[in-house]
Formats: sequence, C-alpha cells, structure tokens
Amino acid sequence: MDTLGTRRPSDDPELDSDDERVQDERPTKKPRLEEESKRDTIMRSPAQPKKKQKMSKKALRKILHHEPGTPDDVVWQEINELLGKDVIDDAIARGRDLKSPVQFGDVFELDVAEISSTGDSLSVLPAPHPPWVVATPFSLPGEKIRVKIVRNGRMLSYADLLEVIRGNPVLRDDKRVKCRYFGECSGCQYQMLDYATQLDFKRQIIQKAYRFYSNLSADMIPSPLPTIASPLEYGYRTKITPHFDAPPKGKARSTWVPWIGFDSKGRRKVLDIEECPIATPILNEALGPIRKEVVAQIDTYKRGATLLMRDSLTATGSEVGEDETHVCIRDHKAIVRERVGTTLFEFPANSFFQNNNSVLVPLTDYVRDAAISVPPDGKARRPTHLIDTYSGCGLFALRLVDSFDRVVGIEISEESIRYATHNIKLNDIPEEKCEFRAGQAERIFEVVQDFPQEETVIVIDPPRKGCDDKFIEQLLRFGAATIVYVSCNVHTQARDVGKIISGGHDYVVESIRGFDLFPQTAHVESVAILRRAA
Repeated sequence: MDTLGTRRPSDDPELDSDDERVQDERPTKKPRLEEESKRDTIMRSPAQPKKKQKMSKKALRKILHHEPGTPDDVVWQEINELLGKDVIDDAIARGRDLKSPVQFGDVFELDVAEISSTGDSLSVLPAPHPPWVVATPFSLPGEKIRVKIVRNGRMLSYADLLEVIRGNPVLRDDKRVKCRYFGECSGCQYQMLDYATQLDFKRQIIQKAYRFYSNLSADMIPSPLPTIASPLEYGYRTKITPHFDAPPKGKARSTWVPWIGFDSKGRRKVLDIEECPIATPILNEALGPIRKEVVAQIDTYKRGATLLMRDSLTATGSEVGEDETHVCIRDHKAIVRERVGTTLFEFPANSFFQNNNSVLVPLTDYVRDAAISVPPDGKARRPTHLIDTYSGCGLFALRLVDSFDRVVGIEISEESIRYATHNIKLNDIPEEKCEFRAGQAERIFEVVQDFPQEETVIVIDPPRKGCDDKFIEQLLRFGAATIVYVSCNVHTQARDVGKIISGGHDYVVESIRGFDLFPQTAHVESVAILRRAA
C-alpha cells in the first residue's frame, strides 16, 4: 500500500549505495584504469582457464525477478532493444541467457554501441562470441575501449574500464573533468561531457523510459521537450552522506584510520574522498574537519557509520538576504532551513528535501505555469484549487499558493504535516488559503471532496517507486482537470502515466520535460503534464 510520508534515504539519488562494503586495500590517487591497464593488456587465452563462479540463489532471484523501473530492469530493457527480442527469446529458449561466455578477469577490446540510462556504456561482444552485452562505466558511444570483466548477469556482463583506446572526439574532453576521483567514484558519470550534451542525453533517457514502460502507442506520447538546465553545474548538492567502515577483524580500533567517502565504482568498498566538487562550498569546507574528528574518535565507533551533512541557512528574519549565512548541519534531529525564491522552508535534517536548491525556482515556476495555463480552445476553466499529494514539507503547495484560491497538501506522515503547517506560518500565508491534511492511503482524496473537479489541479511527486494501483484508481475517480506528475524516476513515472492514460477517463499527455537536478550524473527529474480532454 502506498504511503505519502517522508521519503527514505534510498529515494534520494545519492553519491553512494546501501551495499555492505569492505575495506581491503588502500585506494590510490592514480585512476584505476591506468593502474590496471598495465597489468591486463592481453586477452585471456584458452591456456589460462579460470574457475567459473557459481551464482548464489539470492543473486539468481535478483537477476530474474527485478522490479520494473529499477536500474537492473532498465538495463534489461536496453539489452532487449540492443540485441533484439528474437535473439533474447532464442537464448532463453536454449537456456543460455544466464550462461555467460566470459569469465571474471577476462579482458576485451570493445566498440561502444550506446550509453545506458544508468550512465554506463553498452557494447556487444565481438565474434565468435554469442550475442552478449558488456556494461562499462566512464565510456561513450563510438569509442573503442579495453575492459576487464568483473561480474556476470543475464545476457550481460559488467566490466571495469582499463583504457580508452580511441575516444569519441566529438563527445569526450577529459579536460572538463573537475574531480580527481572521477573514474573511481560511483557518484558522477558525465564529467567528460559538455553540459549541453549531458542535457540531451537526459532527454533521451526520458524518451526511452516512455518507450519501454508506458505501454502507450508512439502517437500518444509527445517528444520530450529540451531538458531544463541547472543554474549550477558544480557546487550544487546541499546534502551529502560520506561514510566509513568498521576496522577489519584483527585491527586495533584505536589505531585504525578509516577511509571516509563514497562507494568506489564497481567495488564494494569505500573510496577515501577529501572533497566533492558537486557539493556546496560550505559542505566541502566542513568535510575536512569532520574527517579529522572521526579519525580522532574512531575508537568510540562500534561499527561503520554514515555521516549526514546538509547545507542550511541560519537567519534572524524572514526577508530575503536578511542576516542569512550558510552552515553545515550534522545532527539528524536538527532543523534545516532553505529558501526557494522568496519562500522559506524548515524541516528535520533526516527528512527529504530536494538536494539542488539552485534549480528549485525554475522547477516550481514551470509546474505553476503548467498548472494554471488554460488550453486556447476556451472550453476549460481557469483552475482555482490545487491538491499537492506526497506534499512533504510543502515545496509545491507553498511555492504555488499565490496562484490559487485554495491549496491543500495531503500527507500520511504526521511529522511532515507538522512542518508543512509550520512553514505556512513561517511565510505568513493565511491558514484559510492553504492547509495540510492527513490522508489515509486507501481513501487519500476523501479530505478534498469539496474541491471542484473541473477547476482543480493535482500535483504528484512520489518516491522512486512511483504510485501504487490503489492511488491511481483514486486519482482517476477524483477526475481533476489537470495532473502534474513530478518524478525522480522517469521509468516508474512512464509506467504510471501509461496507467492513467489507459484508465478510461480521457486524459492526454500534453508535455514531458526533464529537469537537471544532478548535473554530471545520469539522473534526471521528469515533469509530465496531463489534462482531461474537453
């Protein structure tokens, strides 16, 4: 059953994953591809066999039964398109879809066919190997690369990049890279690309997502509009969560020097990181002293830990620029303060709030303009009421409140409702104009039955898993004139939009557009505008 409460950390595209990690060797400052290319310059010959790794039952279940819209499933859709459905069906029929023709440690020279929505490149093994895809990070379409196989999946193997033998001169310029850890850290994928190319890649991600997941015919899906750029390409992240592991067995805790940072790409280990160019300046200033503090107090930690760091305003007044300075908040229970345009927001440090403040004004302005626009045929009425579902601490409700007669945010989380209500007062908004109401997942719209359908806009901004069927059924029964679907996972958005359009209530997709909340990465936020046909 869907919940509209505060998002979990996993709903935030972070610089790291939640995998259990090991610290088995000190990472060097030299990029891994340079180090390993010296050791692995030839393909493994038949005289150098390697013992095949047996796949665990848990790993097999994950490969065969991944959830639609997850990164694994997205890559599976791309593999089907790259190799062709007939090839995939034949491999499955012959029982070869899980029988990798390559082994751990094998080295190949490959021609990159395309870039995946995850940011990895996709290549096809050369003859005489059977059709099989290799995913490799930090490489681009049209390049020839040398790779080493590190893991096998279904019709797919994952590889480390050892060397770019022939780069794509149109796309790649390594002088653009601003992070010394790029090529090792799992956080960024696009730093070698110019920004306009990054934005177009993200438009293509949206296009593919609707092709794979919406189950709508091509004539029902408008071409995605150009992606809206972030005003800041670096120094934008207002939250980071560096982490470290417990000392290995046998190591004295008091002498253990932890690596504090983010996950290494393709490795279950922490990469020691002293600065992050996509984080805000205040977070980078605080990172050094925090690292020293952890090292000095390492004997007080019984296990590894994740460190919360959020960029927050501190202010004595509510006017723009009035005594505002930035500080780094570390306490999960502390209150973070952010300003979006002229609107102030306060919320607990451990709750969800978008992590790129610089793009939130363009994003919320776009949603407002789409919400209040009236089709030129003159049949639709001007919207007067707004419902903000999954409202959190009130980002869309409070930013759009001046454009509507009445605004209601619906939440299940009591804490979110409490802070959203606090933010109404913080911004001197009349309570009769805007309020936040508690809704039950199975009867989410009962609290707004007094809203006129033909004059109501509903904003949806769910977590990465999207909306469940019960929510969509209730959404369709309510029948608002306009739906604005904001999503941090365009693949589940495409799935849900397809269900709404096919739900028999005459909705059409007016437009789809990406917003770049995370420059230098493959992540894209998507906004879809749906209207009921007159």
